[in-house]
Amino acid sequence: MRPIIEIKHLCHRYGNYPVYDDLNLCLQAGKIYALLGKNGVGKTTLIKILMGFLQPLSGACKVFGERSHALSAKTRARIGLLFEGYLAWDFFTVQQIEKFYAAFYPSWDADIYYKLVERLGLPKNSLVKNMSCGERSQIVLGLLLAQQPEFLLLDDYSIGLDAGYRRLFLDIMQEFCRDGKKTILLASHLIQDMVEFVDEVILLEKGGQILATSLLDFQKEFHCFSLDPDVDIPESAIIKNVEYHKEYNEIFSFAQQQELEELIGAPLTPRPMSLEDAFIGYTGRY
Repeated sequence: MRPIIEIKHLCHRYGNYPVYDDLNLCLQAGKIYALLGKNGVGKTTLIKILMGFLQPLSGACKVFGERSHALSAKTRARIGLLFEGYLAWDFFTVQQIEKFYAAFYPSWDADIYYKLVERLGLPKNSLVKNMSCGERSQIVLGLLLAQQPEFLLLDDYSIGLDAGYRRLFLDIMQEFCRDGKKTILLASHLIQDMVEFVDEVILLEKGGQILATSLLDFQKEFHCFSLDPDVDIPESAIIKNVEYHKEYNEIFSFAQQQELEELIGAPLTPRPMSLEDAFIGYTGRY
């Protein structure tokens, strides 16, 4: 089966600032992907390129087999996008905004939208601009799901949401993906939200270096070890990152404990990690 997203040798820059030197990535249908990376590595830029808002300097980027900067209206209707905030059309009522969006999507299902509205207890004549941030986020989610998109792009869905609304957002997204035919790519700073939601993680670094792996494999194969702060740690390709502390130091690596101990010549102590710990260990704190 052809990938939904095909990115090959992608290069892009802002003036003299390089974002990607040689970015390569494929996304398969029916999976939930988390796009993770520190600020400034190009997560939002990648979403802009995928949607055709930016044209890369070189390389190829295809969505459903079409060049991303020349997507047809038919292909755009297969994509749901939540991008940098929630709604521009906040002067509409709950009912008016549904009618407005419905005109653009041939597979529109108003029942999906209104079931979510009823779940929130919102009257149809409520103005969107008078709602809380959490309520607006659910209106947007209803509009996205009513489109019945095959591919969802979510750029920092968590902005302004408290824990309860974030959980509701993710619960509804899981219901949406239950048939195994939907594909989601989401970028978020709330790493722990990903644990029970995503299938694969895409760790993006400056210059376009990427690690794409299953969430399970990343948590299983990426390790943290502590050691005495007086021990010299040599530079090595098998050490991904070192974090220095007053009473101990930490090594992050995909290598096994024995291999690292032979390299360093000192005993190591395994340390448990949350997904957020592992992400910070992989990318570095700063």
